Amino acid sequence: MKRSLLLAAAIAALAMTPTAAFADGPVKHSSAEAKAAYDADRAEILAMAGNFKVRFDMQETTPWLAGYTPLDHKTSGGHEVVRVIESSPTRIVLQHLLVAEHEGKSHVIKHWRQDWEYEPARVLVYGGTGSWTWEDVPERMRAGRWSQTVYQVDDSPRYAGWGQFETQAGVRRWRSNWTWRPLARRDAIRNPVYDRYYAINRHQPTPTGWLHWQDNTKMGMKDGNLVPIVQESVLNTYTRFDDYDVKAADDYWAKTSNYWAAVRAAWDRVANSKGGIAIEEEAKTGTVISGRLLTLGDEVASDKRKATDAIAEAVGLIERKTVALTKSGTQLAAAAR
Repeated sequence: MKRSLLLAAAIAALAMTPTAAFADGPVKHSSAEAKAAYDADRAEILAMAGNFKVRFDMQETTPWLAGYTPLDHKTSGGHEVVRVIESSPTRIVLQHLLVAEHEGKSHVIKHWRQDWEYEPARVLVYGGTGSWTWEDVPERMRAGRWSQTVYQVDDSPRYAGWGQFETQAGVRRWRSNWTWRPLARRDAIRNPVYDRYYAINRHQPTPTGWLHWQDNTKMGMKDGNLVPIVQESVLNTYTRFDDYDVKAADDYWAKTSNYWAAVRAAWDRVANSKGGIAIEEEAKTGTVISGRLLTLGDEVASDKRKATDAIAEAVGLIERKTVALTKSGTQLAAAAR
């Protein structure tokens, strides 16, 4: 209960297509240009790590369904630590950690994670309620591109896309293809008329940090068909800032990193052995095991539980609560389209 209240307070104070949607054509560089572009891309991804003050700006704009009234403009903010937890020539993993103040004490909340892969062969995409499936990246669209896979607070998947870094009007950015994603918690708990997003995701460096921009078409079922309900613009701005309890986040991660590494590995095994990931979800927590996985992490961080015991329970939960993606599951996802 305490964790739920903290998460709600921190966030309050703080889309499915049968074929891939291409934003650009194949990338063509000379060898020297390709090496320079790769080096620049990798540097931009690594530069997203650090200590930040974050501003979240959300605005439903254009209603696509007659009679729908867009939600009021909402802004919030918080403090977020981003750490590089894995780095190789073709893969970079960034872990986000929220630091919230409550009753004079610092509380760390494990937040989202982003995995970047260079020239990926496939990505794990949202495939309908409670399911994520493997989707091949067309071979001609791999060269020079990076995929970004975003994971939820319990390290279960959320959405994935692929795209290229480019410079336009002197501004550098990475832009994804069109991607489907499940509702964010802020929407899911309201029982809205839409039930997924179809979106373009963009990351750009700024002089003081970086920004994450989302162009979301909120979609829902009407008369048996999936239709657009309303357009939303989300702009999350990360500004470098150290004047908060950064140490609390680093201490939490030092104590729990082995636990969360085992959780990530368990999700990966499921995705590879079961053809993707299928697990029941609920609006307030994401997956039905999210709350327990986070609580286990907190117990490890506070020395209330040994990491080995927490890992055994977490891995068992992931194995038991996920199911293989069968033909019927695929048909369900297709029907949702």
